Amino acid sequence: MIDTTASPTFTLLGQSRPAPRPEPALYLVATPIGNLSDITIRALQIIAGADRLACEDTRVTGKLLQRFAIERRMTPYHEHNATDAGPALIAAIEAGESVALVSDAGTPLVSDPGYRLVQSAYEAGVKVVPIPGASAVTAALLASGLPSDAFFFAGFLPQKDKARADRLEALTRVPGTLIVFEAPHRIAASLAAMATAFPEREAAVCRELTKLHETVYRGALPVLAEEFAAMDEVRGEIVVCIAPPLEDRPVDAADADAILSGLLAEMKPAKAAQEAARLTGLPRRELYQRALALKDR
Repeated sequence: MIDTTASPTFTLLGQSRPAPRPEPALYLVATPIGNLSDITIRALQIIAGADRLACEDTRVTGKLLQRFAIERRMTPYHEHNATDAGPALIAAIEAGESVALVSDAGTPLVSDPGYRLVQSAYEAGVKVVPIPGASAVTAALLASGLPSDAFFFAGFLPQKDKARADRLEALTRVPGTLIVFEAPHRIAASLAAMATAFPEREAAVCRELTKLHETVYRGALPVLAEEFAAMDEVRGEIVVCIAPPLEDRPVDAADADAILSGLLAEMKPAKAAQEAARLTGLPRRELYQRALALKDR
């Protein structure tokens, strides 16, 4: 039984700390994407001290609360109840309460329904306060080793082949590193589609970031597609980072081989060399000889 009369607290490094009640507002609180130690002190204060805690899955958030000895009630807020739960949360803030919104992992509003609540908050004239912290997007970008001066987060790709191919085609013109989320049971098919759309690009497949089995696979997209196609089963949360367009950067031998490898999966050496010449500007005859050598391997 939760004691609602006691002052809220949280425990950090074995010490109980007070959690002052924040002023009325909607607080968007980032939570860990895996390792619970990545939580911030400010996030713990808001989660423990807010009048209401809205979360996607009470079971997931419950584990976080248990880790830091936070005893409080939770209010479900997710894709299926947002229409009804959202107005109730806004009404609570208008009545003088503070509301903390968390997702199952990472930063709220990134590929979840939280943005609707924020829109409603602004429409109602309610204050919105971001509490920054862990993000799978930036964690993957850091681990990828790809350019980080400009990047574009594309969320989840469409599940159907044609829609996914169309989406990737639209993304080919983005002048920065692309970042997408993907489910483990779809990653092989998605990488195959990426290799077709971006045969010349490097990529990084980041799996289980900040968790025990964290793994980063790096390489040309055609090579990564082959590697994941050969895997029996893939598990865990996955973020894929794709390098920006080559544009004016000179194409070296490794780039040419990566492009040819992707093309040879679908066409004969002569046709692959012709298409690679169009993509790279390199001599078709030279590319044809490289294509034959790759085919022999």
